[in-house]
Amino acid sequence: MAIRQKCDKKRIALLNATLHLVNNQGFHDAPMSKIAKMAEMSPATIYIYFENKQDLINQLYLEMKSLFSVFAFKNYSEATCVKESFKQIWFNIANFKLNQVEEANFLSQCDNTPIIDEEIKREGLKHLQPLLNLWERGKQERIIKPISPYLLYAFTIYPLAFLTNKQFKSSCDLTEEKLNEAFNVAWDSIKL
Repeated sequence: MAIRQKCDKKRIALLNATLHLVNNQGFHDAPMSKIAKMAEMSPATIYIYFENKQDLINQLYLEMKSLFSVFAFKNYSEATCVKESFKQIWFNIANFKLNQVEEANFLSQCDNTPIIDEEIKREGLKHLQPLLNLWERGKQERIIKPISPYLLYAFTIYPLAFLTNKQFKSSCDLTEEKLNEAFNVAWDSIKL
């Protein structure tokens, strides 16, 4: 058990170093040698845990998607009405973006670059399935506009990245009142 725990610690250290370097220097300026140095291990050790840099980035992406889904669906219940369910998810995602800054930044970068393999992106989408199911239920109940999930995401979730980025640059203070206003705008954009 101690050997496995030690291995997990090394893998986590490599993932954390990659997360930090990618966020601060970009995908291409995060070579394996820098990742290993930041994780305080030899570059050869990386290849015990990951096939190559692409595998390391892909695995980091899946780890971050998993963490994201834990936040996004905390206290979510399919038993509540569509709007209240969506509100719970929306505020959970806002909380993730405001409090898990490095992780949220990494996922935003992944959304805007082709660096993640398509197969891995499809696997990552599985983490959003409860939200996709909720939107489908909303369409069936004629509560949500019958439009693509990509459009629903673009008008409701994606703006959170913009708002949280503005908060961190001190351009916009996301008070509880402003977050409520932002949710209402998001909801109004997709409701029938």
